[in-house]
This record gives sequence, C-alpha cells and structure tokens, in this order.
Amino acid sequence: MIPALVAVAALCFLGLIFYFPQATALLWVLALETSPDAWLAQLIGGHETIIALIKASGIGLALVLAIRQGVRWDRFNPAFAFATMFLIGLMHGLYPGLSLVDSLRSLIGSCAPFLFSFVRLPPNIIRSVIRAAIWGPLFTVGFGALLALTGLGHMYVVEQGALRLGASGEPPFLAGFALIGIYAGLMESLAAANATTTFMVAVNFCIVLLTGARTPLFLAALNILAVLIMQRRLYLLALAGALGSAAILFAKGLTFIRVVGLTELDEAANLSNRGLVWPYFQQALLHSPVFGWGVGAGKVIIPVTSILDQMIGTNAAHDEYLRIGAEGGFFGLALLIGLMTLWMLRGTAGLPRPQRHLMRLIFISFAVHSTMDNTLIATTASVFFLWISCIFANTENGTTPAA
Repeated sequence: MIPALVAVAALCFLGLIFYFPQATALLWVLALETSPDAWLAQLIGGHETIIALIKASGIGLALVLAIRQGVRWDRFNPAFAFATMFLIGLMHGLYPGLSLVDSLRSLIGSCAPFLFSFVRLPPNIIRSVIRAAIWGPLFTVGFGALLALTGLGHMYVVEQGALRLGASGEPPFLAGFALIGIYAGLMESLAAANATTTFMVAVNFCIVLLTGARTPLFLAALNILAVLIMQRRLYLLALAGALGSAAILFAKGLTFIRVVGLTELDEAANLSNRGLVWPYFQQALLHSPVFGWGVGAGKVIIPVTSILDQMIGTNAAHDEYLRIGAEGGFFGLALLIGLMTLWMLRGTAGLPRPQRHLMRLIFISFAVHSTMDNTLIATTASVFFLWISCIFANTENGTTPAA
C-alpha cells in the first residue's frame, strides 16, 4: 500500500505543478523551509526517506516546469562536475562500503538543486520564489510556534546554557534559510528599496541571531554592511555601530544568546565536533588525492553504525571542501570550484553594477560558509540555488531581480 500511496501522491503533486506552477513553486519553497525532515520525521520517522522525497519533489517541479516553459542550455552548470566525479568514481573504484546504487542516489541528490538553471523560468514564478525566500523564515517561525502550541514540537533548544531558536526544524537550518532571506532581501533593496524589504532583512537578521549560528551571522552582517556602503546609508551604519557598542557593554547580561555566551567558552571553536570528524575525511583524501572515491563517499567514510556517529549524532563532514575532495579528489574539487566560478561570472554579467557586486559577494560568502557547514547537501541548498537560478533567469530576461 505504501508504494501505491506514494505513487498517487506523486501524480497529484505533478498535476498541481502542471496546472498551478506559480502556487506550487511558492508552497514548495515554504514547505522546504519548515524542515519537514525534522518535524515530520519526529512524528512518523523515516528521516532519510523524507529527505529523498524532498529532493524528488524538487526534481519533479523542475521537470514539469521544463515541459511547460521549455529548457535552456547552461554550459557552466555545477551539476556537470558531480556527473564527471560520478563517472570517474566508477572507473577508479568506489569507497569500500559505497554501492553503485548509493553513489547514483547521491549523484541525483547533488545535482537536484542546480536543475532549475536548465529551465526557462517565467517572471511570475521568479517573483513567487523571491518572495518565498524572503518571507519563508518568518513563516517557519510561525509554523514552529503552531507545532509548539499543539505539543508536536518545540521552538528552541538549550545548548551550553544558551537558547537557540529552531522553530519547526534545527537552529543551523533555520539560520541557513534566514541567511538566504537576507541575501534575497538585499538584492531586492538594491533593485527597488522599500520599507517592507528593509524590515524583512532586519527580521531575518534577528532570526539568524536567535539561532546562535555564528558563521551565518557573520556573513549576514558582512553583506548588510556592504549594501549599506553601496547605498551610502551612513545613518544606518551609525545606528549599527551604536547597537554593536551597546551589545558589547551589556554582554554579561546577554549570555542567554548563544553567540554571546560562547565567547566565555574555551571549547567554542569545536562545538560541532569538527576536530573529531575532519581527520577521517583527510585520510580518505590522502589515500586517493587525485580522483577521490566517488560521489556519495562522504556518507560512508564515517559509517552510521560507528561509535563516533552514535556519540556525536552525525557523520557529516561539516566542510564541503573536505567532502568534495574525498569524493572527487583534487580534480573534482577544482572542477566544481571552476564551474561554480564560471557559472557565477556568466550569470551575473548582465546585472547592474551594485547587484552584480553583491551577487558575487554572496557567492564568496557561500564559499566561506562551505568551510564550516554542509552547504551543498543540506536542504538549504535547494532553496539557495533555486533563488540563484531565478536571479540568473531575470538577468537573461533583461529585468531586475525585483519581486
């Protein structure tokens, strides 16, 4: 019965996409931002299955949009790097414990977020995706509050005596979605500044702050500062400096906020146990430095049955450069970085100068973020690269990326 129900649900979803593409794209982004792999898995289980269905629904959305709107050639698409690493992995030999089926599944999951760049996205869908990216984190907080009120979830967790806002998901993922909302809002403000967009950038920044995620908070502040400088809003810069100074003065009373409380912890640099995880990926890379061990190797380098995984609750690399290096070697890593750079340069070439500079800063921020988090395999990647594809499509259409 379960496969039959899944098949019926898939057909219904495809039908909704075909007849209501704009609404479906909007709802898909909003649903993704609520992190169903967290709250739904707590209710019915099947964490990995839910993630697979999320990726499959994105592929279905891209496929139906391609049928309705047509396809386009995107010669620098980063998905080609993953396809190349997959083929090389088959010739080189996969990591012990990694099956061909698992490697193929990882290939599909890795390519899925980039598929929308092969679709001719119409303006109405672009506007819906941009709105969803900006408003999604606030929607997630509201949804998380609803789950908490009904006893089906919790709004926050406590770590090292500090509160971390997670809403319906986990704090790092909410921070990632809010960071995307900030990026989208800043691009909007450069295209056509308005009070609503400015307000939503501030809301998303507060969400990032309350999640306690340090790297997203730093990147959010960096990009906001860059836009304020480009717009020459000196009074806002002065206000930001005053608020920062006040926060330093009252830091002792704000230790319940994680990013403040961590300043008093000696072990704050290794809270995600990166120091325990990274040596395994470094060893895998050293044993096959040129071509790596095939797409998907990052999921088995530390087996889910290992004591380390059971102790820290994850086998993820927390560093995409190490993970991609282990899967594709230095060749695969260089290919992915090269394609990502060319993709960015080509996609931003037609943007007005301020937006072009900001978009390239966002890519640099993503590259920095990738040194500390799983930015390419997390569900946040699906929203981030769909939004990127919309900005690039707007550029090709000769319009500014305004929602």
